[in-house]
Amino acid sequence: MVPFRYRKPGYVALNVTNVDASVGFYRDLVGLQLESQQGSDTAFLRCSEDHHNLVLYRSSAPGIKRMAFELESASDLEQAANYVDQMGWARHEVAADEASQLRQGRTFRFCIPESTLTFEFYAQMGRGNGDYVPSVSKIERLGHVVIRCAQRDAVLRTLTEKLNFRVSDHFGDQVSFLRCFPNPLHHTFGVSRGDVDGLHHVNFMVTDVDDVGRAMNRMRKAGVEVVYGPGRHDISNSIFIYFLDPDGLTVEYSFGMEEFPEVSPREARELPLRPEILDSWGGAPAPKFGKGGVIESAAF
Repeated sequence: MVPFRYRKPGYVALNVTNVDASVGFYRDLVGLQLESQQGSDTAFLRCSEDHHNLVLYRSSAPGIKRMAFELESASDLEQAANYVDQMGWARHEVAADEASQLRQGRTFRFCIPESTLTFEFYAQMGRGNGDYVPSVSKIERLGHVVIRCAQRDAVLRTLTEKLNFRVSDHFGDQVSFLRCFPNPLHHTFGVSRGDVDGLHHVNFMVTDVDDVGRAMNRMRKAGVEVVYGPGRHDISNSIFIYFLDPDGLTVEYSFGMEEFPEVSPREARELPLRPEILDSWGGAPAPKFGKGGVIESAAF
């Protein structure tokens, strides 16, 4: 039995080629609030009362730098650290100065076996400077991240058998939708089959279905490419739209999502590889959907 519990997906760190351009996109078009920016190298943005839910780092290779999860307590974090050590996975304790910059307590990172992705675990994050004030959309939370995996089946086994993720649904043998237990949302993470490891998309959940429709018009007026939707996912019962950020990374808005009880949830479904499962409104993704972005290999 895995001896720790998750609270939520805390934040995602993205590598971008131009921090200023990406700040403008995620602040003015997506609707996150800029918390702080360190020149042209780093920026912290949020869609909650937390200090950050998105961190942007300047890099020549756009994609995902790491995925961070908040655990339920300091005790869970301690047990998770011991567990990672027992598994024999290399673990990196984040130095005090970086943890302070992140406004986090104790924080550690490790690389998911059979993948190049870095996971970060922490249990405490400071609040942002003042209340989060929605702007162009009423974002509720960072919803989930989906990655592409060259060794998808092995990564899926690690997540479900060793890291306390539960499968909500499989879309054929191509994509598995996971929740970090006991978070109730249908998926807080996902693994998709791919030729190489990479970022598939980042999701932000909104509180109003009109935010999806407004986003379609706002993005098109700004010259942002919409690559899928609006539509409805039968898989999670959410209404969605996907669009590309300045580096071609896929970003999603979604409204509504199935939730699972901690005790006696329904069984995971094996859903057929049919287009209407992904979009019951009959839409189809553009070629660039879920294709942009590499995964930065862990430096430890």
